[in-house]
Amino acid sequence: MKLRSVIKFVADMERAVAFHRDSLKLPLKFAAPDRSEFDTGGTTLALHPAAEGHPAGSVELDLDVFYEARTVNGIVLVRPPTELPGRRIARFLDSEGWETSVGG
Repeated sequence: MKLRSVIKFVADMERAVAFHRDSLKLPLKFAAPDRSEFDTGGTTLALHPAAEGHPAGSVELDLDVFYEARTVNGIVLVRPPTELPGRRIARFLDSEGWETSVGG
């Protein structure tokens, strides 16, 4: 399994881009008000503005990679892959029982 992308929701895009670029030294692919991306060596870190249902600090993983490995890895789905406007998401329980979104 290869993780291709991770989405992190942020409250302040400019501040988040500056932190990831300047403090963490991640190579910036591009920056825009609605989405910014960093190359982390095989996995893209995408920053998206926080919104209802996606609070700042929450993270989503690549849905296709996740879904392919769910049974083998013992992942408990709370919501199967579901089409939403502009994307698909699934929800699963993490190691502490918290619901986590996976989007693609």
